[in-house]
Amino acid sequence: MGDDLIDAATRAGIANFEATSGRVPDNFRLLAEHAPAAFAGYGLIRSAIMRDRPDGGALDLKTKELIFALLDTLIGQKTGARNHAANAIRAGLTLPELAEGLVQVIMAGGITTWNETGAEVLRHCAEVAGTDAGA
Repeated sequence: MGDDLIDAATRAGIANFEATSGRVPDNFRLLAEHAPAAFAGYGLIRSAIMRDRPDGGALDLKTKELIFALLDTLIGQKTGARNHAANAIRAGLTLPELAEGLVQVIMAGGITTWNETGAEVLRHCAEVAGTDAGA
């Protein structure tokens, strides 16, 4: 992969993270620094999928963020689940919608998905939304 292509893909990835999350997470900055071609490839995939409908996405960003939050909950990726769920809340997802999705994760992955990740995700999003989801 040529340096110009890597640089362009890296810029696209950084711009997409900043547009959807407000920042590039530290782990991805580390990847960009030490494995720039890998970050560039990931950045191209991310900027292709994390487009809202007006920009050519088939699903709206709220739905995409919810899907990532639920998938991350299923695999126990707490940080990603919290971040994606909070982005979905900021994009208009309601707490009842998030709770319903998290119950689907319980059905697919078992109650451990709730105890290990799901409850923390809902609690975090209740804080983001300015409500109380219990301690």
